[in-house]
Amino acid sequence: MKIAVLGAGAWGTALAIHAGANHTVTLWARDEPQAHAMQAARVNMRYLPEQPFTAGVHVSSAPLGAWLAEQDLVVIGSPMSSLRGMLTQLAPILGDRVPVAWLCKGFEAAQNPAHPTSQAGVGCMAHEIRAQVAPALRGGALSGPSFAQEVARGMPTALVAASDDAAARDAMVNVFHNQSLRVYANDDIVGVEVGGAVKNVLAIATGLCDGLQLGLNARAALITRGLAEMTRLGVALGAKAETFMGLSGLGDLVLTATGDLSRNRQVGLALAQGMSLQQAVDSLGHVAEGVYSARTVVQRAQHLGVDMPIAQAVVALLDGQMTPAQAVAVLMGRGAKGE
Repeated sequence: MKIAVLGAGAWGTALAIHAGANHTVTLWARDEPQAHAMQAARVNMRYLPEQPFTAGVHVSSAPLGAWLAEQDLVVIGSPMSSLRGMLTQLAPILGDRVPVAWLCKGFEAAQNPAHPTSQAGVGCMAHEIRAQVAPALRGGALSGPSFAQEVARGMPTALVAASDDAAARDAMVNVFHNQSLRVYANDDIVGVEVGGAVKNVLAIATGLCDGLQLGLNARAALITRGLAEMTRLGVALGAKAETFMGLSGLGDLVLTATGDLSRNRQVGLALAQGMSLQQAVDSLGHVAEGVYSARTVVQRAQHLGVDMPIAQAVVALLDGQMTPAQAVAVLMGRGAKGE
């Protein structure tokens, strides 16, 4: 099969390496010198310097055009902030012929934040953006608990291919499923995308908890109550509650909240050490989607009347309205209630 991976960050590169063992993969980089360097060295020195490309991987910076229509699957590895533009560009090229998978996890920033109580004032999930700008395009999310380094090394991993289009789900499974990477199909695109977005915000909170050395009891409570928040928002948006007990809910939350390879967790740890948000982000060298989607997650919840106190505390912390200690005090000072 022929696959194009658009975006040569860590996750896009890892999936290209994985698929390149069995398929023909074009790893596309926007920056031409970077693309030439990767093709010559057969490695992405910036993001995965220890993982050489597999035989099927070719790197290109060619303009996005008719060559994409010859692919069996197009994978978008850009951040959430770039997804709208990427889908708009792909729509006339691909039509309904070539399925698309997106890797980003989060909510897009609101298009009209001046009206937070209207639909235009809340941010969209990826499948909602697709419906707006590329309604004919067949696509879905490839999500779940996964660190790029481990997938590139061929370590055991399980993901979810989520779409309301069976052909898109099948394409993702056929390309990526093998003995080291299990891919489960799921038609609950809403639940999978909510899980992928909210777990990043909760990972910042858990990193903060661990950085403040609040203990394992506190970490367990935070993850559990965070899962409850995630589920409330997802169900309000039309998701199935059981989705959040699966890979894209509980699985991704546990990994991102506790694994030291998690960039969002690292932001929380850095804030607990007294860094400013800018210092914490700069120290990563990579995008931490939770920083950029936290506000939108809370806006979406408020629009629906969903209570998300942990996510709200994270936003207050990121906006400088609370110190780490104050955020903990606010959460622990909430009144008693039933579980």
